[in-house]
Amino acid sequence: MTYLEPLYTIKVVCCNCEHEFETSRVRPSLKRAFRRDADFCAYYKEENPDYYVVRVCPSCGFASTENSVSRLADWQRKAINERISSRWQPRDFGGKRSWAEAMETYKLALICAQFIHDKERIVASLLHHIAWLYRYQGDNGQEQRFLQYSLESYIHVFEQDGVGGNDARLMFLIGEIYRRIGQFSEAVKWFSRLINDRRIMDASMIRAAREQWSVLREQMLGEESGPAAGTTLTGT
Repeated sequence: MTYLEPLYTIKVVCCNCEHEFETSRVRPSLKRAFRRDADFCAYYKEENPDYYVVRVCPSCGFASTENSVSRLADWQRKAINERISSRWQPRDFGGKRSWAEAMETYKLALICAQFIHDKERIVASLLHHIAWLYRYQGDNGQEQRFLQYSLESYIHVFEQDGVGGNDARLMFLIGEIYRRIGQFSEAVKWFSRLINDRRIMDASMIRAAREQWSVLREQMLGEESGPAAGTTLTGT
């Protein structure tokens, strides 16, 4: 049986300096997670596709994802060149990445996104992915820290552009992250809001909210957290 190399390369043109470079991706046929956490963190037996989400230009150091802005304004280029490129020691992240290298690319992408004022949803996702990377390593303290950051960012996204106030996946994520950082009463509010909003038609997210509400209730009962332990969700 022929062994299929899990990584392949694609060519990318940097939207900051226009340098063309190669970056690796995991083959779609090998993106099979054997487990997923409720907040969508996935676990893989072989190469983790999340390690290769960020694309880093080896020439100027600009880091982004395929969902980031595709063109930079002059003021954005100026910000990157002054704050990143001027201090950049040329490095190539185009091949196989270790956990540490993946973390480095995400933190670089986060800095770049903040400097160019990229969409808040991009920033939230980067923060969430960093929390996942710490979770893979069992670093609960840092995971909790970045979950808190991502939560604040996701809430800002919801307040800014929640689709008619019923972006089901976003609402679920906010509730689930509240649960993961131990703010159970806030988690209850968001799960309840998702389940009971008649405008929401996303059956899979409603089902997921019900499942996590059951997990949450067990946590609250186990920790004897007072009146919240007896809270119930309504709706059908």
